[in-house]
Amino acid sequence: MKPLVECVPNFSFGDDPELLRELGSAVEAGGGHVLDASSDPDHDRSVVTWVAEPRAVASIGGRQIELARDRIDLRAHSGVHPRIGALDVFPLIPLAEAGDALCIALARELGSRAAALGVPVYFYGRAAKRPERERLPDVRRGGFEGLSRALAKEPPDPLRIPDEGPARLHPSAGAVAIGVRPFLVAFNIHLESDDLEAARDMALLVRESSGGLAGIRALGLRLESRGITQVSCNVCDHERTGLVALFERVEELSRSRGIEIRESELVGLAPRAALDREIAERVRLAEFDPERHVLEDNLARRLP
Repeated sequence: MKPLVECVPNFSFGDDPELLRELGSAVEAGGGHVLDASSDPDHDRSVVTWVAEPRAVASIGGRQIELARDRIDLRAHSGVHPRIGALDVFPLIPLAEAGDALCIALARELGSRAAALGVPVYFYGRAAKRPERERLPDVRRGGFEGLSRALAKEPPDPLRIPDEGPARLHPSAGAVAIGVRPFLVAFNIHLESDDLEAARDMALLVRESSGGLAGIRALGLRLESRGITQVSCNVCDHERTGLVALFERVEELSRSRGIEIRESELVGLAPRAALDREIAERVRLAEFDPERHVLEDNLARRLP
């Protein structure tokens, strides 16, 4: 198989089908392939997962950054998901013969394109230029508003100055975090409860940084449109903690609080080693479809 790069840009809008279509069209027009696209109005967030050969990644990504800059105004953003940018985070994941070094070079090229568009850039993950920016939550600390205040100081907070581009946030588009990372499974567990404190407490207990499960990042969020709460998780290393282990821990914690689990949700794709039909049934994954949700099956269906 030719070298391929998977890109999973996250955009700060949750209810604009036309913009979602245009972002996908930019991928196809540039020679890439859209694998999945979804929006969530409660998060006020959309994710477009796509793959392309390395030579096409920066031009496609640059066009998506431009669309986000021109069409999304963070000052009107009302979702519950943390964010610093209109195109908030742009991870690159090496597939096939592509490796980290190639993806880091592509991240730098994409960063130059973002800077030329007036959008400041923070590099994270394996593309980080500074060790304190390896973890995305550290880069995004304080969100758009907090980062804007830190950079508006005279002089600006030196620890928050972007790696590339303007030293101030774009007034409506903020900044973009561009990184290189391995597979990450975005996995949300929906609770039959509107108790936000309970959801936050469960997220704290499963989060690795607070002594929970290895490789798990988690937030407790309220989904106003559905009248429920959610434990929103990133499974950063499914070999250390898989979906079943995570689900069973949240199930145990929710049961102890008298709260039922409604279902779980996958945002984007997961590798076959992390998700199959048996796992999907155990974690109550809604509308599981291997050709949509499993990376290898999705690629086999879409690529010539």
